Amino acid sequence: MTAGGAAQGSGVVASIAERYAGALFDLAEEAGSLETVERDLATLGAALDASGELRAVFQSPIYAADEQMRVAQAIAARAGVSPLTANFLSLVAKNRRLFAFQAMIAAFRARLAAHRGEIAAEAISAAPLSAEQEKRLRTEIESIVGKAVNLSTRVDEALLGGLVVKVGSKMIDSSLRTKLNRMKSVMKEA
Repeated sequence: MTAGGAAQGSGVVASIAERYAGALFDLAEEAGSLETVERDLATLGAALDASGELRAVFQSPIYAADEQMRVAQAIAARAGVSPLTANFLSLVAKNRRLFAFQAMIAAFRARLAAHRGEIAAEAISAAPLSAEQEKRLRTEIESIVGKAVNLSTRVDEALLGGLVVKVGSKMIDSSLRTKLNRMKSVMKEA
């Protein structure tokens, strides 16, 4: 796939995620269950982060729709999510959109943060952050943006060390992997 194709593909995923997350947000707001759906999505997101096999089922087109539907229903039941979230996940599976589910979670969080007057931020680290590290990072981001921050974290061991912080459309990449790649590029030029 070309770089343009990759960018176009990510734009498609973002567009799908925005539409689905917007619909879920509207339904949750109408039902008075924004916090419940937020917790449900955090639980499902953590399950996806923890299981490569589950991510493969969600993201790969080689699995049949009925297989994806069974997995989605099983994970919703095991996670004990609300009926609204379970129905949403089933609809996403039925429509063959599970590949965009993680982006839907991020879009829902961003919409919820905007609704609360917060700004959404994501920190990706090579190892789990301690509660104290999360608190200090949140405080630092809040001092920079001047708003309350809804911080989500996840682990990507491929970073080797450091952090990647995304706030809105801005990204600060201080990961060791990126620094090594830059050094490698400079060394090739020399």
